[in-house]
Amino acid sequence: MSFENWAAFAAASTILLIIPGPTILLVVSYALGQGWRTALPMAVGVALGDFTAMTLSMLGIGALLAASATVFTILKLIGAGYLIYLGVKLFRAGGALKAEPRTDAVSSAKMMAHAWLVTALNPKSITFFVAFLPQFLDRHADFWTQMLIFETTFLALAFANAFGYALIATRARNVVRNPKAIRIFNRTGGTLLVGAGIATVAMRSSN
Repeated sequence: MSFENWAAFAAASTILLIIPGPTILLVVSYALGQGWRTALPMAVGVALGDFTAMTLSMLGIGALLAASATVFTILKLIGAGYLIYLGVKLFRAGGALKAEPRTDAVSSAKMMAHAWLVTALNPKSITFFVAFLPQFLDRHADFWTQMLIFETTFLALAFANAFGYALIATRARNVVRNPKAIRIFNRTGGTLLVGAGIATVAMRSSN
């Protein structure tokens, strides 16, 4: 695996992670209601949830890779289209981050388990990884070595992202609830995702 390929994966993962979804809304809700103490257990729960979803996805990707080069190529093109779709959807999204403060008293262990369940058991998570990961795999290199590197990278970024969202929601509540700031963020992220999808198609066409 080249450094450039890893860097592209890390950059695309960062963009995708910072897009607010069910997991981030849960993290922000707990942080708004209970403060900074939620940051660590929620971040750990998110990382464990992504680990579960990625591991299940890896098994499916490995089977496709072994079965057919054509099927794997088709999956990569579908994944590129999926990135473009996510980008357009994000660009057109509004400026509201609907996260209500959770004030119910729960232990750190329960918060972590809640974050894990929301992240791991969301059917979209596994679908996302199956479509996203093949974009960066080298079919001629060792599959499991690549997946170990990609999974470690993604989990580190997922942990940092969830931790950061919790701290921002705790310290700068007006930022996460500012429609204008969120709208700018959505349009920037959406544009970058569309660009990533188009770049993937271009790379496939030039090979």
